[in-house]
Amino acid sequence: MAVLSRSLQDFLKIDLDEGAVNRLPWRDFGNGLLMARLARQGRRELVLYRVRADAKPDAFLKHEHIGGEIYLVLKGRIADETGEYQEGDFVFLDAKSVHTPRATGDTLVLVLWPAGVRIIEDNAAQPRRS
Repeated sequence: MAVLSRSLQDFLKIDLDEGAVNRLPWRDFGNGLLMARLARQGRRELVLYRVRADAKPDAFLKHEHIGGEIYLVLKGRIADETGEYQEGDFVFLDAKSVHTPRATGDTLVLVLWPAGVRIIEDNAAQPRRS
């Protein structure tokens, strides 16, 4: 799996409006992971993931990115099989990439899926349930 990563910390200051973030329509998965859908067009989605510091280590399921994934870590840290990424890191994963992210501390990540996501269960790709 090819990964392109670049820290934007040298020229980008992330100043979150916590009040606005808190007012988003969050979907709580019950394991410390929450998602707010910001935009959706067909299979293309722009979402925010919020991961609480006390989230279960397996809060994210192993999944495949049909058309790749682009994300920006707004707060905290995300790690997966490709490395660890922190606030200000911009990451691009290739189409058909598979990973299992995990967060460290309170984390907020802006994610773009150009062509959707498939959860990997029992080594068989299953459609993502919304």
